[in-house]
Amino acid sequence: MQPPVPVPAAGSGAPPPAPGPDAATGPGRPGRSSADGRRPSRFPRRLTPNPAAPALLLAAGLWVYSLPRIRFREMGEYGLLDRLPPAYYLSLLILTAGFVLSLRRAGTAPWWPAAHCAALLFALKAPPAVLYDAVRYPWASKHDAVVETLLANGELRPGAALSGNMSAYDQWPGFFTLNAGLVRAFGVQSSASYANWAPIVLGLLLMPVLVLVYRTFSDDWRLIWTAVWIFQLANWVGQDYFSPQGLAYLLHLTVLAVVLRHFVRPGSAGRLRDRAFLDPAAAAVPPPTSRGQRAVCVVILAPLIAAVNATHQLTPVMLCVSLLALNLTRRYRNHGLLVVAALLMVTWDLTMGRPLFVETLSTLRQSLGELTQNSRAGYAGQLTGPGPELAGEANVLMVLTVAALAGVAVVLRRRLTRSALPLLLVSLAPVPLFAVNDYGGEMLFRVYLFALPGAAFFAAAALVPAFAGARRRGRANTVWRRGAAFALPTVLLALPAGFLPSYYGKEEMFYTPPEETALVTRTLDDAPDGSLILATSGSFPQALHRYDRLEHWFFAEQELPENEKMLRDPARYLAAGIPPGTKAYVILTHTQDVYAAGEGLLPVGGFQVLRTRLSASPLFRTVESHPYGVVLEYHPAPPLPISRSVR
Repeated sequence: MQPPVPVPAAGSGAPPPAPGPDAATGPGRPGRSSADGRRPSRFPRRLTPNPAAPALLLAAGLWVYSLPRIRFREMGEYGLLDRLPPAYYLSLLILTAGFVLSLRRAGTAPWWPAAHCAALLFALKAPPAVLYDAVRYPWASKHDAVVETLLANGELRPGAALSGNMSAYDQWPGFFTLNAGLVRAFGVQSSASYANWAPIVLGLLLMPVLVLVYRTFSDDWRLIWTAVWIFQLANWVGQDYFSPQGLAYLLHLTVLAVVLRHFVRPGSAGRLRDRAFLDPAAAAVPPPTSRGQRAVCVVILAPLIAAVNATHQLTPVMLCVSLLALNLTRRYRNHGLLVVAALLMVTWDLTMGRPLFVETLSTLRQSLGELTQNSRAGYAGQLTGPGPELAGEANVLMVLTVAALAGVAVVLRRRLTRSALPLLLVSLAPVPLFAVNDYGGEMLFRVYLFALPGAAFFAAAALVPAFAGARRRGRANTVWRRGAAFALPTVLLALPAGFLPSYYGKEEMFYTPPEETALVTRTLDDAPDGSLILATSGSFPQALHRYDRLEHWFFAEQELPENEKMLRDPARYLAAGIPPGTKAYVILTHTQDVYAAGEGLLPVGGFQVLRTRLSASPLFRTVESHPYGVVLEYHPAPPLPISRSVR
């Protein structure tokens, strides 16, 4: 029994006794302190006053003021970048400054950085949801078409040979079944009425999951919320739109969060806890669980993993490789969960997803080991135009910036890296998939997306060094801490300059006027069942409306040399690919023009050449012609009469 610590009498002038090693300075962590030296609260009960509050209110006011002044209907080569008013950019600047201020008291008032992160999500991604009178991303309308088809037919046909690989949506129907239920429950006309809000809803749901993951490896609220902030700014890929990938990604991270918190093996916590104490930012290792507790968690997670398999074809693979990476550590070596996840994936692929799964296996021989080909971005060609080119450069800079910051933390904060090694392995796990498949030109973006949570955490660790223990770790660490005090606001102010071109630089491709949508819808509604719809690409509104009753041929989604050959005589090129006796329509819209030029599918001016030559050809009759689009009907040339000689 220790003797009581003497307390000096009031007014005696004696200094208070130094806190002992058992002084509670953190949640369950002896000898730990928060960012501002106060004891952090695990569950803050109220929003304490914070000097960042005025900045948050001012930024929100400027953002609301800027919304009606965003000239999105006048977009040009730079997308929304030169259509956003100065007040919008000023709101991001003030919001970032307020976030940096809120980090000073993140240990005692973590809800203020949380409010800034939520405000950042709205500031970055809500303008299209508030302003647009059409679904952002024209290809997102095909997801609405699947929901409409499901509601109309009341059934799925996973074995049907639908055009344009649309059968994949019947084989992985989880996302569409959920939205069909939402449409019925809320009585809205279609899922298109709320599709533009998907990035905000998914982003808000993702924030607590990220916090749960980051809290597993750090008790420093400054580090946690900075990682969430960086994640949002680095998430420019656009996979959080109204799509199966957005929902499956949320479920994937939720499964990993539960595993990281509740699957710690006995015997590994002691050494790791001692090791974690060496870095003041490292969190206490979660308590170990027994075999029975882990078995119960597997039973609880099985439906969630099944939901991932029912929603998206690639995400279960990412989940399995992430669980495999965790099995490389002693802390999370749980083969049972990995086996369950793999069995659920294989079972789904061999039953509901069998047609596309078998087709994919047949193409692996061509793509296996083709690292250069598998890491390409898009179908073919090269980004063309000021906006797309700027977006491509910004994409590369954002990836390099986040990777460089994460690398700095891995090198300089080796103790934190050891304690957060599972998160690092999960981030690196998707990289080998480059050797397997190109996933339609999107593997590069998907690998980056699944590596981003861990990369954002380590990037934040490079900018938010720990306070405690820095002096005894040497002069180099002191210099790093002083440099980080300057680097943190600098990097956080620079990241929006990379996000905005990446996210909005190609916006002219993503917004379609209602008149164009009405033209396409009217044409597809009038087309007889079994008709063939031709277009340069599927990137135009309502492209797959009535996809279960119409066939499609997106003839420009191929290599540029083949498209240049097609442009020499487009009428005969297309006529050669139309089966005899088939009713066929060609739809050429302004959105296709912008997309084909920006993605490098057609040479400069190629779309106008295509439209002019098809309109002038006797093989095609103009049904409708407008500045924003033209509809042509195929009329094959009648066979030449057989001449007979008269004797």
